[in-house]
Amino acid sequence: MTVLPNPHPSERWLLIITIQAAHADDTRWNEQLAVLRSVSTYEPGTQTWSTWIGVLDLTTLGTLQTLFDAARTFGTEISIEPTPVPAGWPGPSFNSDAEVAALLIAKTDERRPLGQLHIS
Repeated sequence: MTVLPNPHPSERWLLIITIQAAHADDTRWNEQLAVLRSVSTYEPGTQTWSTWIGVLDLTTLGTLQTLFDAARTFGTEISIEPTPVPAGWPGPSFNSDAEVAALLIAKTDERRPLGQLHIS
């Protein structure tokens, strides 16, 4: 389980998603990479993929669903961690964990885990 930070009201933070591709034969490897390329960026230094999010909207929920599907289909490893907003970050950011909780509550129901969100 990911523990969200308890920031001060003036602090901004992001969720960084780090993705490790699973080993596979050439066909499945290429299929997996096509999925990862659609929602993340490759980091040659760490040989991982990553994406940063600072807002949970329908586009971001679609990204998360794609990553959960990759994990289920290919065995891709995905970790999500909160991190302070880096200097010069041009995108949106979270100001409190209440923003995250409110959207997740609105988008889920008691019978469906986060990795099986229905996005319409």
